[in-house]
Amino acid sequence: MDFLDLTTPGGLADATDRARRLAETGERRVLGIAGPPGAGKSTLAERVTEALEGRAVLVPMDGFHLAGAELEGLGRADRKGAPDTFDAPGYAALLRRLRDPDPDHPVYAPAFDRALEEPVAGALAVIPDVPLVITEGNYLLLDEGPWAPVRGLLDEVWFLELDPEVRVRRLVERHVRYGKPPAVARAWVERSDEANARLVERGRDLADVVVRLPS
Repeated sequence: MDFLDLTTPGGLADATDRARRLAETGERRVLGIAGPPGAGKSTLAERVTEALEGRAVLVPMDGFHLAGAELEGLGRADRKGAPDTFDAPGYAALLRRLRDPDPDHPVYAPAFDRALEEPVAGALAVIPDVPLVITEGNYLLLDEGPWAPVRGLLDEVWFLELDPEVRVRRLVERHVRYGKPPAVARAWVERSDEANARLVERGRDLADVVVRLPS
């Protein structure tokens, strides 16, 4: 296992260089960025994608959230974000398509609208000649149930580590920003997000790289 330290001045450049090497193999590659809720997966994925200047495209796992109405029907709305509140087989199927692109057609992937708290189908176009797909999410390293195939569909996976107190604070702030009262936000984090975080942590040793993040 390798380590990247983003607390150092050159840390982001080191991460970008590592991703660039994947993009320069001459074949489509898929880089996964995993970690517990609030660790900073989307921020790092966006920064690396932008730094690669058109050589990478970002396809988040969160586009495979089940819709709110479906979660209500299944009785899982109060656990949104748990492994069984996603379409894991659909995500794995998308990764297979991304690994073997049709040279004549883009692959359309879903996104997740945090303002609506809903997935949006066909929101992201992945054109065939982009050499690197970056995907980020909680359960890329979850080695059980319908998530088990995902790790084998990723050429490299980074696992993000952040001080837990900082991570929890950021999660509460995020929930408040998107409409939850502070007390409700903290209760949700402590009951739901942290249960998911403990599950995510179990996959750490399956990563290729552990990334230490600044607090």
